[in-house]
Amino acid sequence: MATEPGRLNIILKQAIKNNDLLIAALVIAVVVIIVMPVPSGLLDILLVISLTVSAVILLTTMFTTGPLQFSVFPSLLLVVTLFRLSLNISSTKLILNHAQAGKVIQAFGDFVVGGNYVVGFIIFIIITVIQFVVITNGAGRVAEVAARFTLDAMPGKQMSIDADLNSGLITEQEAKERRQQLQREADFFGAMDGASKFVKGDAIAGVVIAVVNILGGFIIGVWQLGMPFKDALQTYTLLTVGDGLVSQIPALLVSTATGILVTRVSGGQSFGKDLSSQITRFPKVIALAAGLLLALALIPGLPSLPFMVLAAGAGYAAYLLIKEEKEREILEQEQELQEAKKSARQPENVLSLLQVDPLEVEIGYQLIPLTDENQGGDLLERLAAVRRQCATELGIYVRPIRIRDNLQLGPTEYVFKIRGNEVAKGEIQPDYYLAMNPGDEEFDLPGTPTTEPTFGLPAWWISQDIKEEAEIRGFTVVDAETVLITHLTEFIKSHAHELLGRQEVKELLDVVKESNPALIEDLVPDILSTGQIQKVLQNLLKEQIPIRDMVGILECLADHATRSKDIDYLTEVVRQSMARTISRLFAPNGKLNVLTIHPHLEEILVNSLQQTQEGSYPVLDPETTQKIFDNLSEQIQQANFGDNPPMVLCSARSRLAFKRLTERYLTNLVVLSINELTPNLDVEAVGVVSIDEN
Repeated sequence: MATEPGRLNIILKQAIKNNDLLIAALVIAVVVIIVMPVPSGLLDILLVISLTVSAVILLTTMFTTGPLQFSVFPSLLLVVTLFRLSLNISSTKLILNHAQAGKVIQAFGDFVVGGNYVVGFIIFIIITVIQFVVITNGAGRVAEVAARFTLDAMPGKQMSIDADLNSGLITEQEAKERRQQLQREADFFGAMDGASKFVKGDAIAGVVIAVVNILGGFIIGVWQLGMPFKDALQTYTLLTVGDGLVSQIPALLVSTATGILVTRVSGGQSFGKDLSSQITRFPKVIALAAGLLLALALIPGLPSLPFMVLAAGAGYAAYLLIKEEKEREILEQEQELQEAKKSARQPENVLSLLQVDPLEVEIGYQLIPLTDENQGGDLLERLAAVRRQCATELGIYVRPIRIRDNLQLGPTEYVFKIRGNEVAKGEIQPDYYLAMNPGDEEFDLPGTPTTEPTFGLPAWWISQDIKEEAEIRGFTVVDAETVLITHLTEFIKSHAHELLGRQEVKELLDVVKESNPALIEDLVPDILSTGQIQKVLQNLLKEQIPIRDMVGILECLADHATRSKDIDYLTEVVRQSMARTISRLFAPNGKLNVLTIHPHLEEILVNSLQQTQEGSYPVLDPETTQKIFDNLSEQIQQANFGDNPPMVLCSARSRLAFKRLTERYLTNLVVLSINELTPNLDVEAVGVVSIDEN
């Protein structure tokens, strides 16, 4: 006898170990029940099992925190439905053959409906209608919509996962797990859409089986068994109703579980916790409900006792919830105060103070309304437009520009800073307009004389009243915000090479890699590093050459970097490959007025070049340098360059030397080589730069 519990434990352990075989055997047994006759005693046990399994399924859906925690539900729903229908068939056999179907069905027929087959039939119809019309149809519709929305949202979610992976927020393994999770959700809701049809079919089958049992049982009882008409009708109706209730109650439980599962929004908690926390979140609502119940209790004709009891209960619950809410608020305030005191005692974290912005604008306090949209200011929107303009014209990515108010500045002053250092400043008058005279004639306006901050032109700050008069007289009139934005745009163009860091270059290379992966893979990092490419791009931007054609620039670097990795050499060959861009930039109308360099001076410049760690620079004696600058200044004053800045055209071998010689003192001087211009340009020499050889 002592060995029996041990043997039973061994059997249970083996069954748990081989649970997949056990489940498969149970599914086969369900199919066998449809064919094989089932004794009434065994049928009672199976009906109780059906009712228990249905209750377990319903309770499981109540405690899951997400649909995928019960991902086997669609398949389980099919098996449970098949099991319930097989029991219907077995009970139908017993009812029709023996006019009895076990104690469970008899108990439901006698006790639940009180032995009245009419009442029982009505209850059976009500339960069936509730299941079929309300729960089953609603759950099916929700499953269908959820499946459709899940499939429609898959591309966007996939892109979000890829974006997080590319930005480094998640690892490759985490991205793989998220994709699998996404696929499982799509499969689950798609399966639920189909599984909901099982529940609907089960309800229809239950009604059909009930009708067959009543009609078939009545015919068999009267004609074959010789039962009186009334006895046959009552016997088979009670058995059929009992059988229907035994099958429909589990079906109703499973249908409810289906509806709960497909309508759950994952909140990280069970259904009961979500329900209780969200219902009691607003105590004032419960208090209003208590007042409504109290008002109904005072209406003549209505039973006052139940309304009074419920009103008292709801009012007391509201009182407790409001009291708990106040205590929670006090506790949160105390915790915040303690955390504030704790943080005040802790050493200050100064790491954030060490970070500087690549570009920032500081403004005086009278300019703050320009950044407030509620006061009509659109400075922030214009800054975004400046960033787009820089991307379009120069091909660089300017990071968001930080604007700060600085009380140490004058009320109407502004300052441009690069990495925390002041580089340029200006002053504007809000609510006034800047009038500039584009011609040579001298005019006097009733305003405040000033100097235009971008180009240093003489100008006046004028009021709205004389704006129209100034425009009629030929003045260029702009508002204060436009003055600041124009200054900022030109400032960014002239300092673009300082704003182009390695990170910005890396982002530009990533953009090119999306459409030209072979180019990037061939060039970086095997031939050139990101830092070397950055130096070439900075050299181009320093002379106002746009780098928007990154593919062309990188193609040129890939072709020539195998010969030499000298930055100056690479910069010059890239400039020559951009002849169309340079010609269109400096000669938009196809005509170019330039100064040329005397061949003897070119020879001197080329021979004076010396290689340093920072590149090639000309080394000349001070007397020769002074002669070059004197003659260059004279030639610039005598020449006519039209609307273009002063330009010098020379050979490719001397271009860099002459630019390095003059860039510190003549920042706006453009130095071009013949190889950087397209053949169709109309080039006219308006002077020659030379030195006095006497």
